[in-house]
Amino acid sequence: MNDARKTFLLKIIPPDGYSVYRLAFTRRHLALLGAVMVIASLAAIGFHTYQLHVASADVRALQALTAEQQSKLQTIDKQADALAKQLRAVQKENADIKALIGADRGGRKQHAFVAVPGAAASADFSAVQARLSALARASDATRDDAQHLQRVAMRVLNLRRMASIAHERMLAAIPSLNPVNGGIAASFGWRTNPWPEFHKGLDLEANYGTPVHATAAGTVASASWDGGFGLKVDIDHGNGYHTWYAHLSRAEVNPGQRVTKGQLIALSGSSGSSTGPHLHYQLMLDGQAIDPEPFLRGVPEKVIATLPDPPGV
Repeated sequence: MNDARKTFLLKIIPPDGYSVYRLAFTRRHLALLGAVMVIASLAAIGFHTYQLHVASADVRALQALTAEQQSKLQTIDKQADALAKQLRAVQKENADIKALIGADRGGRKQHAFVAVPGAAASADFSAVQARLSALARASDATRDDAQHLQRVAMRVLNLRRMASIAHERMLAAIPSLNPVNGGIAASFGWRTNPWPEFHKGLDLEANYGTPVHATAAGTVASASWDGGFGLKVDIDHGNGYHTWYAHLSRAEVNPGQRVTKGQLIALSGSSGSSTGPHLHYQLMLDGQAIDPEPFLRGVPEKVIATLPDPPGV
């Protein structure tokens, strides 16, 4: 009786009515079924909660990754800004060097720079990428300009070096030394001793056999006996100047020989119409004798003033 009260009967009658299915449940069965349903519900809720936690973790990971990427992007943008400043400094240096060496003057076309981009308004991927591309173009243009400037600078330096060499050679070909480092025994101009005459050179004090040096670079025009001058060396300096060295005891050069300023060319003596050992030094300009005295201690200022300016002046 007690069992009957605790039992629940479920009849299932199919549509045809020939069979009847009976299912008997006790309270225990129902409690067990309820427990199973609760467990299933808890499992579903737990799984759903797990999925929510996983999704939340994924979102946080994505947020962290995005923040990291944004931080890296901002770092790259700052580095690009520093590179841009350096690039602008290089471009300014190139411009200063051009002005210094005088490159691209006289209507020459200036080598155009690509503008260096400034900082991006917002550090997003597209803006930074566009800026890096612009920096790459500006860098290529600056490199090309630097290479162009290097070629121009070398050409300018070579031209200036050649001009400097030409200027040095020009100065070297102008008499500017005392050929025997001797004092003046007789000056340029009228004199009465040893006989009245216009003395067309200087008599320089020198002992017999004193070394005689070329006062400028040039080519030996002659080295032979010349009447009252005795043994004489004539050097053509290729610029209208000739220097004569007379009363020599010996010549150390031959006609056609190239000599440099200060080179040994002869030994002093007393050959020809001479009253004693000394050197007659005569300076000719365009066939006319001029006073050599201003040329014994360097090129006179009035002569330098007639020369082209040296490079860089």
